[in-house]
Amino acid sequence: MANERLRSAIAVSGLTASTLSARVGVDPKTIERWVATHRTPHPANRQALCAALNRDEEFLWPSLVSTTRAQSASQAEVVAVYANRASVPPGTWQSLIEGARESIDVLAFAASFLHDTIPDFHQLLVARAHAGVRVRLLFGDPNGAAVRLRGEEEGIGGSLADKCTLTWKYARRCLATPGLEARAHDTTLYSSIFRCDEDLLANTHTYGSPANQAPVVHLHRVAGGRLFANFMDSFDRVWQTARTVDGSYTLA
Repeated sequence: MANERLRSAIAVSGLTASTLSARVGVDPKTIERWVATHRTPHPANRQALCAALNRDEEFLWPSLVSTTRAQSASQAEVVAVYANRASVPPGTWQSLIEGARESIDVLAFAASFLHDTIPDFHQLLVARAHAGVRVRLLFGDPNGAAVRLRGEEEGIGGSLADKCTLTWKYARRCLATPGLEARAHDTTLYSSIFRCDEDLLANTHTYGSPANQAPVVHLHRVAGGRLFANFMDSFDRVWQTARTVDGSYTLA
């Protein structure tokens, strides 16, 4: 069985098996075997891999963590649970984005509430990107089947597609920013994900209800915990299948 987490982490890093093997100090075929056979490297090699890929051992090889320890760590990851998105303190969204130093990741259909909650939302993203933060935006394709189906399920028809279109129009203001990438996805969205460094807010989706009426879980990554890693694993899978969007909203 292949180690899909390791495969995804390598793909996201932009490194090839050759360049990664040079950093770790092993043969490229060894890297390929670690991915293809889910073989666990020796501790020194695991540490070198984690450093090169900027990932925790627990994320790449979750079997290393005992079930009891993982359960305890996962519980420790939960900062707060909100009955609905409106219950999240308004300042939380802005403070997390302003405080990000490494990564900002957003996965949603439209997330239009961010424009209302955070003044000059896109200017703030541009500022963080200029400060060296990697920003990845994943919004719904207005012409995609997933957006159309979700609109039907919520009983709002094409209004969700209109929201996605508006989000992309707003996003044009920052799409040319170095360090900021945007992609349009056409996938079923079980949770909207908002990640800022080690904090993540997951807005779950419930059938027939808009996202703002569904619960939100605030997580903070803890070594050995699996909740944060599971959500980011999902984000990375969608990122790999989505299409790049340029400043004129042309899908590449």
